[in-house]
Amino acid sequence: MDTRNPLGEFLRARREMTSPALTGLLWSGRRRTPGLRREEVAQLSGVSTDYYRRLEQGRERHPSAQVMDALAHALDLNTEETAHLHRLAGATREPVRRGGGVRVGPSLLRLMDGWLDTPALILDRRLDVLAGNRLGYALFAGMLQQGETNLVRFIFLNPGARDFYPDWERVARSGLAALRADSGDLMDDPRLTELIGELSLKSPEFRTLWARHDVRGKAHEAKRFNHHQVGELTLTYDSFTVDNARHQQLVVYQAEPGSASRQAVALLGTVAADLPGANSATWWASSG
Repeated sequence: MDTRNPLGEFLRARREMTSPALTGLLWSGRRRTPGLRREEVAQLSGVSTDYYRRLEQGRERHPSAQVMDALAHALDLNTEETAHLHRLAGATREPVRRGGGVRVGPSLLRLMDGWLDTPALILDRRLDVLAGNRLGYALFAGMLQQGETNLVRFIFLNPGARDFYPDWERVARSGLAALRADSGDLMDDPRLTELIGELSLKSPEFRTLWARHDVRGKAHEAKRFNHHQVGELTLTYDSFTVDNARHQQLVVYQAEPGSASRQAVALLGTVAADLPGANSATWWASSG
């Protein structure tokens, strides 16, 4: 993955996906460029075409917040995409942690241990699973028992993911959008670079979707699963930021009360009791 110009890559991708008809621009005839031309983005955002070209080419390193807001408006970016644009344009990036496991706080692990009917995971910004409770382990046992701990790698490289996720394409798009949203200032991280490089090499679907530069953080969504032991279930997940551990997310899955999925979660609890290493939330955190 070329990380030398993430701002330019994002701007170009969103420019090519922006319909001229939605911007109020008058145009006629055939267009060789998908979406907007550079000069049209410049016109809509009130900057010179040369300045915008330098932004896309990575030759303008310190754009102002006002310019970023104008570009976000021109490209019709939503709130999350606009925040991502500002992060990419920032002059400073957070230091990259090299080596060593990321630890989950013991009080959070104990809290998760007490959730006997709610699957839960702790994820980092690369969508690596850092920890989970018994039901979280049981829900994702098909992935975790194979030694895979990264959700995005599992989605794109494990053939079993397409059975596990009945709505595979939607899950794939959502996963990459979340990865973009969470890792905008991690582009110098060697672990992230290695992950993106591996997926780009091995998965044509990943290459296509990653090039879209979609941005959407995990928040609240219903997701269908086809578990190899309890069958199909639909769970709604909510994602929470762990305030005392920056860049960790607590993801909690719930089934509608009285639903068939709720019964499947109860059965999942029985399955969890028989799984090795799933006796507490420390099943992964203790070895991470």
